[in-house]
Amino acid sequence: ANFLKVSTDPAKTFVAGLSMGGYGALKLALNFPDRYAAAASLSGAVDMATLMQREDRKDEIGGRVFGGALDASEDLHGLLAGSAAPPLWIGCGTEDLLIEHNRRFVDAAREAGLTVTTDFSPGEHEWGLWDAQLPAVLDYFAVHLP
Repeated sequence: ANFLKVSTDPAKTFVAGLSMGGYGALKLALNFPDRYAAAASLSGAVDMATLMQREDRKDEIGGRVFGGALDASEDLHGLLAGSAAPPLWIGCGTEDLLIEHNRRFVDAAREAGLTVTTDFSPGEHEWGLWDAQLPAVLDYFAVHLP
């Protein structure tokens, strides 16, 4: 913490990621809500249970990533129930294969009572979209600073 001057104050700590990193950021925020002021996911793989059922991804996701089974602490939809997650920012391109997963996750998160800001802009699963969305994520985090 001293080398990088990373804050240990949850009010000044944020987590974000894109694609599988977006999944990871949300997983951290839902599992450890008291550690983060806000979290962001850009084109996140938010529905791993569904992705693991796809024949073209079953070995990659189910086998290598989760060892064949998705544990309850890894299922974002399951973690929403009773979660006290920090405010969430969810973005995804409207031409991204993950868009419907993200829309369903946002609906479920809001139904669970979480605060969610979205950016579903035209774009695919690529850096052009993420580069455009990153300033909004940083602004979102800045608003949540004490």
